[in-house]
Amino acid sequence: MFAIVDIKGSQYKVEEKQTIFIPKVSGEKGTKVEFDKVLIFSSDAKSIEVGTPVLKHKVEATILDHVKDEKIIVFKKKRRKGYKIRKGHKQQFTQIQIDKIN
Repeated sequence: MFAIVDIKGSQYKVEEKQTIFIPKVSGEKGTKVEFDKVLIFSSDAKSIEVGTPVLKHKVEATILDHVKDEKIIVFKKKRRKGYKIRKGHKQQFTQIQIDKIN
């Protein structure tokens, strides 16, 4: 059983008991979250339901942790002008575990 879900503008293929990293969502650790934008649902390998644009299924998940990705360095420079800027960025993610696909 799997589903393709739209979470904050990105599409993820999810299965039950799977852990994935998604863009940061609000909520404490252990909080239940529900995603209702299910685009494709399959209960077995032979049957697939495709939404136009979404289905009435829901995906229930639990927030496990809030983490940050590795630091990315952004460096800008203009030659012969004395202009240099060095910035770092860490993307924030939420780790969730898929509990149930209804």
